[in-house]
Order: sequence, then structure tokens, then C-alpha cells
Amino acid sequence: MAIGKHRPDPQKSLVGFVVGEVAYAVPISSVKEIINPSMLTELPHAPPSVAGVADHRGEVVPIVDLRVRFGLPRTGDPRRQKWILVDVQRKTVGLAVDRVTDVFGTGGVDLRPPPALGGGDELRGISGVTSHDGALTFVLDVSQFELLTTPLGQARMLESVQAPR
Repeated sequence: MAIGKHRPDPQKSLVGFVVGEVAYAVPISSVKEIINPSMLTELPHAPPSVAGVADHRGEVVPIVDLRVRFGLPRTGDPRRQKWILVDVQRKTVGLAVDRVTDVFGTGGVDLRPPPALGGGDELRGISGVTSHDGALTFVLDVSQFELLTTPLGQARMLESVQAPR
């Protein structure tokens, strides 16, 4: 009897999280790590949804506050958030979310197209919609976060982090 390798359930392809009262997910293949927030250094002239940068294991990681990105006020206590570190074009970007829910799949069903809401649809970064636990879940296209963080790299803001004074 051959012993095969144990494979994770291929249906569990998404990491779910909540921002405000809305469920979102990102592909598990792009998730590097889920961590508690750490020291954040705010950057002048950064886009409003970039909360700042953090030093994570020697790498300078831009942190995108998804509450601000989606038009919600910043959380009163950022320590209650989680950061989902994702790989975007071989760079790490942190997504600040209210809470991480679970890892799940689409049940073999293709993602439905995101709703067309008018101007700026491409900026929302939603690649599709699925249902999970009876609620709509919006799946984010993590490559859209490169658009937010590219100006930081061009301005050399991601090369070193100094502790706030």
C-alpha cells in the first residue's frame, strides 16, 4: 500500500476576513502570514489608505488600512486588528483588517463577477464574489495593492524605517 503525501484541501483556496461589517477574502496562494500589528511608522505624502510601514523580520512592509481604503473611519484601537501579509509582485504588503475569519473555498463554483457600481470600479480591486456562511464575500485582487505602494518604492520610502520619535 503506497503512502501518498497529505495534501491540503484544494477547495480551501481563500482566507476570509472582515472589514467593518463586510466579508472579504484573498487567495490563500498570495498570503504569506497573518500577524498581530506591530510598530507602525507613518510616512509623509503616502496615499491616505497606506497607514505606514512596519519592520517585519528585517523587511520594510507597507501596511494598507482596508477600513480607509473602503471609506470607513480608522479603528479606534489598531491593536485589535490583524495584518494579513500578502505577496504582491514579489513584495510583501500588509493588509490591516478588523478580524480574520477562516480559510474556505468556493465549493467548486466559479467566482461571480463583481457588481458594477460606476466610476472607480477598477480601484476597488474586487476580482469576484462568492457566498460563504450565507453571506456575500468579496474576493480582492491583491495585485491592485501594488498601485498603492509603487509610489512609496519610487520615492525610496521602503528602504529604511526609523523609529518614531
